[in-house]
Amino acid sequence: MTYCLSALVDAGIVFASDSRTHAGVDHVSTYSKMHTFAWDGERVLVLLSAGNLGTTQAVLRQIDLDLADEGAEDLRSLPHLHQVAEYIGRLSLNVQQGLNSGMQQGVSFEATFILGGQRQDQAPEMYLIYPQGNYITSSPEQPFFQIGETKYGKPILDRIVQPSLSLESAARCALVSIDSTMRSNLSVGPPIDLLLYTRDSLRIDRRLRLKTSSPYFQSVRKQWAAGLKRLFEDLPPFEWERETGQLSLDTSATGPAAPTGRE
Repeated sequence: MTYCLSALVDAGIVFASDSRTHAGVDHVSTYSKMHTFAWDGERVLVLLSAGNLGTTQAVLRQIDLDLADEGAEDLRSLPHLHQVAEYIGRLSLNVQQGLNSGMQQGVSFEATFILGGQRQDQAPEMYLIYPQGNYITSSPEQPFFQIGETKYGKPILDRIVQPSLSLESAARCALVSIDSTMRSNLSVGPPIDLLLYTRDSLRIDRRLRLKTSSPYFQSVRKQWAAGLKRLFEDLPPFEWERETGQLSLDTSATGPAAPTGRE
């Protein structure tokens, strides 16, 4: 499994992804799911991938072949990002159909992508590309996208991400989202790729690869866990706790407090 996310805010776009891949219980390895294509001053594109690794690699190979072919439609020649999203959707669908035709049924070759970036004289954009080749774009009401193992990291994004959020705050939110997913699902793991694209910069200048041992990532994880515990301990008590003047929460316990027996 994997987990990737992106967030489009007024200041730019944040991209984040884990790097764990699985091909069975005994085959766990790392593979970057963040792919960048940049022509400084002209356009910057970032592609996040989830799903079948063979499909992803075949799509990336075809992208490179098209870029090397002067007469081919490619990432650089297409004038608008929505056309790039259509192009990647077609590549993915063609690869899946080719693999499905030669393999046994029951094997999924589906892949999902997030495309984000900016072209000169256009605003930053972000697209979610489905395995079927179609896509949707972000909006102020939907300023983030997720692919892969999405459910554990979604609550923090729902509560925090909005267009007015700073780029750095959106990046910290992305790290917390990935940390929450890693704590709940072992199939998502480090290193974490994090990229902050600044609006109108038209270049990639802030990209990090964080391991669990990275001091900054350790600090974020520790402070987030401690903050959650403090907030939980500050939740209002039940009425019967107020009446007796004794809180039933044992802050040293790992589980919920024992019932008091009062109705």
